[in-house]
Amino acid sequence: MKSYRKVLTMNVPERKGLVNITPEVSRAVAESKVREGLCLVNPMHITASVFINDDEPGLHSDYLRFFEELVPHEPVEQWRHNDTGEDNADAHIKRQLMGREVVVAITDGKLDFGRWEQIFYGEWDGNRPKRVLVKIIGE
Repeated sequence: MKSYRKVLTMNVPERKGLVNITPEVSRAVAESKVREGLCLVNPMHITASVFINDDEPGLHSDYLRFFEELVPHEPVEQWRHNDTGEDNADAHIKRQLMGREVVVAITDGKLDFGRWEQIFYGEWDGNRPKRVLVKIIGE
């Protein structure tokens, strides 16, 4: 069995944002030379998410609006985590709701997606570099 590891660096210039990382993950699969296996993708930070969905701008806007309404950033005083001097309690909760990672099958050397599926990085506390782990195992 082969194992391959690659780390992507994300730098979303705003507090929140969604980035399609499918091309980078697909390149990692090609680099791994794994023909049949699994690909795990997860952010190595507790204020970011990785998820699979459609690459449609209206949906992305809906996600950002929904999560801000559900778990608003301000006022920052509403969150006990922020009593420590931080201001990102909402980002921790948004990450928990959106999810931590995805696992995608690799078939014939390619990500085995449904018709509209793409992999996205969700940033909830940006303005600094963060890492995303791509771990591929298989034959």
